[in-house]
Amino acid sequence: MNEELQRFTTFLGANIIALDNAFRVKWWHFDDSISLNLQVEMPIASIAEIDVTCLQQPQQLQIQEQLLSFTIEPFYFPHQIFIVLVENLVDFQYSLQNKVFVLEEIIEHLDEGIIVSNGDGDIIYYNEALAKMEEHHKEDMLGKKLWDAYNYQDRRLSEHNHILKTAKPIYTKYRAHAYSENEPKFVGYSSFPIQKDNQTIGVFSITHTETSLRNQLQQTLDSKRETMEVPEEVKRNNGTIYTFQDIKGNSQELLQTIAEAKNIANYNTDTLIVGETGTGKELFAQSMHNLSPRVTKPFVAINCAAIPATLLESTLFGSVKGAFTGATNQEGLFEYAKDGTLFLDEINSLPMELQPKLMRVLQERAVRRVGSNTLIPIDCTVFSASNEDPELLTAGERMRLDLFYRIAHSSVYIPPLRERPEDILFFIQHFLHKNVLKYMKANITIEPELYQLLVSYDWPGNVRELEHLIENLVIQVSSDNIITEDMLPRYLKNKISIKSAPTNKRPFKALMHSNEEQYIRKVLQQCHGNISAAAKQLNISRQSLQYHMKKFAIQKEELI
Repeated sequence: MNEELQRFTTFLGANIIALDNAFRVKWWHFDDSISLNLQVEMPIASIAEIDVTCLQQPQQLQIQEQLLSFTIEPFYFPHQIFIVLVENLVDFQYSLQNKVFVLEEIIEHLDEGIIVSNGDGDIIYYNEALAKMEEHHKEDMLGKKLWDAYNYQDRRLSEHNHILKTAKPIYTKYRAHAYSENEPKFVGYSSFPIQKDNQTIGVFSITHTETSLRNQLQQTLDSKRETMEVPEEVKRNNGTIYTFQDIKGNSQELLQTIAEAKNIANYNTDTLIVGETGTGKELFAQSMHNLSPRVTKPFVAINCAAIPATLLESTLFGSVKGAFTGATNQEGLFEYAKDGTLFLDEINSLPMELQPKLMRVLQERAVRRVGSNTLIPIDCTVFSASNEDPELLTAGERMRLDLFYRIAHSSVYIPPLRERPEDILFFIQHFLHKNVLKYMKANITIEPELYQLLVSYDWPGNVRELEHLIENLVIQVSSDNIITEDMLPRYLKNKISIKSAPTNKRPFKALMHSNEEQYIRKVLQQCHGNISAAAKQLNISRQSLQYHMKKFAIQKEELI
């Protein structure tokens, strides 16, 4: 009976459970997309809250971090049995329904227009992008013969009809198929046959407008520039160290900031970079310079807070001999930067009496040395950085509003680390790995409780503070050991424990995010492959750990 049942149910699909008339498990078969702990004679309701009275109706349930759909179908074989069809709703490899849904979603969100016709010339797909290009309504196009939808006098004029017969694609044509108020809508497009078993079963076209073609060209050029590595010789000569490839992190907030900075870098415009201490303002400034057309020109940086006010004016603008005691003929940094980039760090520390002079230089693009009446043209781009909110500076009369307008033709705001919890996790692992190599230590990990404290901490010093902390902890710990809360520096221990300790343990999945596999392997190795002990340390169930081991192809034997 069981062999016949297995042969019968095998034909029904890859993921099935066979039940008797008491809804007890008799047999099952799953592919790699499903992970369930089943036993023969187990009531189906014991693995999940499945309503056995609900027949032929999909039921969605979350089981062991899987979103599964269960559909119970009655059969007679020769006695009544029940077949449960199981589908992983987030699996795209084995589920045909999910594949179709995903592909349709992708096509619908493309900027390119897509139209598909079948072997009879019926329009079976027409996406929203093409509807906007041709100023048609989707519902007016779908289901029609392609030659009727576009008002061809003769169906032989249809290129789709021609491709159906010849199976030969048509590349990069430019013509009008549609009209709006008697005006032709010209587009660029290519059309291709859809072939299965050497038979042409349909045709599809990919369409671009002139605007989208220009945008694609610009994006291609921008992408090429972004991926070009700045040679070390160029960086040495232009006074920089960093490029955008050196900016680490994977939070959406940071990636959006990087995208904005890259866009600004293409245009030689004065820019204000705002960010708290330790967020990497100069790193952004150097990266923007190295992506800009001025990459081979000098990058000159000055910290406005590090130079006495009495010397700052001559440092920026230069001086002539005799202008003041000890003055010599000296060019200022505006001249020294030539046609490169001048970076004014901590411009919020610039004295109020010096701000009108800087404002005039930026307005006239010319500088007058201290003690001279001669104007010297300047051609550098000016990047400024502030570790305070410019609105508060202007409201508190510490920065002139008209100066703010001149230094902030464009602006970049770098979010603090406390607003990017994903990056806290990323940097913990990044700096841990970096310092383990630097100090030649091995098998060092961080206890989960300390992870929770570090993620919840405010990090007033941002990335710089976190980097120094991790380096300090790596120095303290021995190889083959775990970094614990007790190893925190005394100045930080009370503050981080009291302010940051969460009331509830953070879920493992949220805590580890993209570092799951690496962390699971480390904990399993420390527990010598003992799954129960590792699951307890990870604060997850044994079944959940087994699921993750299967997900990441972690074999118990390799950990012992």
